[in-house]
Amino acid sequence: MVTKKTPLYDEHVRLGGKIIDFAGWALPVQYEGLIKEHEAVRNNAGIFDVSHMGEIVVKGKDAFDFLQYLLTNDLSKMVDNQILYTLMCYPDGGVVDDLLVYKYSHEEYFLVVNAANTEKDFKWMIDNKKDFNIILENISDQIGLIAIQGPKAEMILQKLIDYDLSSIRYYHFKRDVEVAGVKTLMVSRTGYTGEDGFEVCTKAEDIVTVWSKLLEVGKEEGLKPAGLGARDTLRFEAAMPLYGQEISEDITPLEGGLKFAVKLDKEADFIGKEALKKQWEEGLKRKLVGFEMLERGIPREGYEVHKDGRKIGHVTTGYLSPTLKKNIGNALIDVNEAELGNEIYIMIRNKPVKAKIISRKFLKNS
Repeated sequence: MVTKKTPLYDEHVRLGGKIIDFAGWALPVQYEGLIKEHEAVRNNAGIFDVSHMGEIVVKGKDAFDFLQYLLTNDLSKMVDNQILYTLMCYPDGGVVDDLLVYKYSHEEYFLVVNAANTEKDFKWMIDNKKDFNIILENISDQIGLIAIQGPKAEMILQKLIDYDLSSIRYYHFKRDVEVAGVKTLMVSRTGYTGEDGFEVCTKAEDIVTVWSKLLEVGKEEGLKPAGLGARDTLRFEAAMPLYGQEISEDITPLEGGLKFAVKLDKEADFIGKEALKKQWEEGLKRKLVGFEMLERGIPREGYEVHKDGRKIGHVTTGYLSPTLKKNIGNALIDVNEAELGNEIYIMIRNKPVKAKIISRKFLKNS
C-alpha cells in the first residue's frame, strides 16, 4: 500500500521531522524531540499537522435524525456552530470510532473522525443510511487541518486573524474566517492536548500558507512544530482516549470511562443503545483506571496487569510523563480491583513491578 502524504509533508521534511508510517500516512513522530515539543505545548505553544484526520459531511432533511440514530451522544441540545464529542458503536456496544460533530445547521453537519478509521466509518454510515433522506460525502482528501495548542495559542493565532478569537467558546467554531489572508472553512476552539487551543480547517491547497505564517509569527512566543509522539503524551496526560487503546471494538465507551458521551436516556434509539444500557444496569465488569509505578519500570501498551498472582487486565497506554516526571499509565482491569489506592503489579519483562491506582486526571493530581 502506498503511504499517503498530507499537504504539509514537504514542510515536515524541511523542518527535520522524523517521518514514520502512521495508519498509512507519512507523518512526523518528532522534530527536535518529544520532551521539548511536549513542554512547548504545556508552557507556550505547539503546532500539529492533523490533516490526516477524516472529514465526512452529512446533509439533508434527515441529517439530525440520522446522526441521533448513529451516535451515542445527544445532538438535540446543540446550537449552530457548536461541537460535540461522541462515539459510534456496534450493536454489541463495541466502538466503531470516537469523533467530533460540528453543527452547521439542523440539516448539515461536519464530522471529524480518526485517520485510521475513515474508510471503515464512511462505510458504516452508508451501511446504516437506511431510508434517511441524507447525502454523505467523504471530503477528507480536500481538507487541510492544523492544531495550534498551548497557553499562547490564542495570542499567536490572533496575529493572523481579524476576528476576535476570545469570542469563540470552547467546543465552538466560526466559519469562513480569514487566517493569514486564507479563507478558512472554520476555526474551532478544540484540541487533543488538555491545553487551550484552536484547530484551523482549510482547503488542502491553502494549509501550507497558514502553517508557515503561524510558525513565523509564533517564533518569538516559543511556538514549535510538534509530532505524533508529543500528541500522544499530551492527550494521555489529559485523560483523553485513543481509539484502539482506551476504546475499541472490544472495549465499550462505558468501560473506557466515557459515560458522559453516552446518553442512555435520549429519546432516539441509537445503534448499541440496548447493549450499553444492559451493560450499565448489570454493572461493569471491567473499568479503565489510572496508575502510578511505585517501583522502577515504564509501563507500555499491552503489558499485563496482575494482582495476587493472577491477570486482572492490561495496560492501554503508559509513559514516563514529561509533565509529571513519573511513570504512569492507564489500564483496563477487573472492576473489583479498581479502587483508588489499590496496589497492582505491571508485568514488565515477565517480572511483576508494583504500582498503585490513582485518578486518571493526571494533571490535576500533580
